[in-house]
Amino acid sequence: MQSSPLISIGLPVSLFIIMIGIGMTLTPRDFRQVAVYPKGIIVGTLAQILLMPALAFLLIPLFGLSPAIAVGLVIIAACPGGTTSNLFALMARGNVALSIVLTVVANLITIISLPLLANLALGMYMDASEDIYLPLDRTIGTLVLIVLLPIAIGMGLKSYFPEKAHRAEGAVSIFGGLVLAALVVIIVYGARDELGSLLTQAGPATVTLILLGIGVGLLAGRIAGLTQRESMAVAMELGIKNATIGLLITVNLLGSETMSIPSAVYGVLMFFFGFLLILLGRRIIPQPLKGH
Repeated sequence: MQSSPLISIGLPVSLFIIMIGIGMTLTPRDFRQVAVYPKGIIVGTLAQILLMPALAFLLIPLFGLSPAIAVGLVIIAACPGGTTSNLFALMARGNVALSIVLTVVANLITIISLPLLANLALGMYMDASEDIYLPLDRTIGTLVLIVLLPIAIGMGLKSYFPEKAHRAEGAVSIFGGLVLAALVVIIVYGARDELGSLLTQAGPATVTLILLGIGVGLLAGRIAGLTQRESMAVAMELGIKNATIGLLITVNLLGSETMSIPSAVYGVLMFFFGFLLILLGRRIIPQPLKGH
């Protein structure tokens, strides 16, 4: 796949801006929560980093996925949450502080874990003669530049210009949604000749992955003794992912339209299931009292 400038330049720049938005939601106080009450962070992070990719590997033989679609499914499963999951957690009456910290922790860990899992999937499912792999140093460097650095910038902006940063948060979330929509359109158009067969393969497996993520988040939270609000935050983090990172890996670094299909499908369908989860949260979780 030959990337247009919109993909090769626009995608990293857009993702940089989106990650600044995540940073602008953070204060040092949010990180102190990890030390004060770490159970939610531990449960959510382990489920995000280990359990979701494991579920993707289990779904691959179950749905008989082709090699490229299989790799793409593992990559989107290994992606962290983003600003959308934080917004949805708020709307579903979940624990927003936990959601934000989970997003940041997962984004930092996936700088290392995502390229390792992607290469594991490439080694398992792609023909060895094709010699397709994700360069570890380049991938880590790319993720540091478009994840770690902008989060730090966002936190700095939040610290020095708190009111302006707060007003910008919503605009950045909207921008992220528009970028994802544009990328999906570009990818769908590029793969239009085989789109039907690709969606037939990727669709059911991707929907199952979303539902498993949400279900595992709710169940794991309750088993671990988390509150309803904390469990809802974990479920949102597992179900609502930063599909833009998945597209960056598959399109920009691996150059594969086919591998990008699961991320594109996930990026669209997660909104539908996210809204259903919001309705569930607003039905079962009491509205927090003012000042709490």
